[in-house]
Amino acid sequence: MDRFLLIYLIIANIVGFLIMGEDKRRAIKGMWRIPEKTLFLCSLVGGSIGTWAGMYTFHHKTKHWYFVLGMPGILILHLVLVYRMWIIG
Repeated sequence: MDRFLLIYLIIANIVGFLIMGEDKRRAIKGMWRIPEKTLFLCSLVGGSIGTWAGMYTFHHKTKHWYFVLGMPGILILHLVLVYRMWIIG
């Protein structure tokens, strides 16, 4: 089960990173954008490191307070959950 979870989290974070880059690309080209709800959902389902890294790599959504506070908040929540799972066993 641990191996499955690790693979899932790696994939979720790669997707989170890529989805931030894609939304930035679409913003630059004036194309249809990925909804902010989708960006947050991607973070909530395990891609918090990837979406947060994507924000700062692509300089995307860094002026929106709810992203600047929300993405690290979700990451902290995930780290606390992983720590709790690791301690409990």
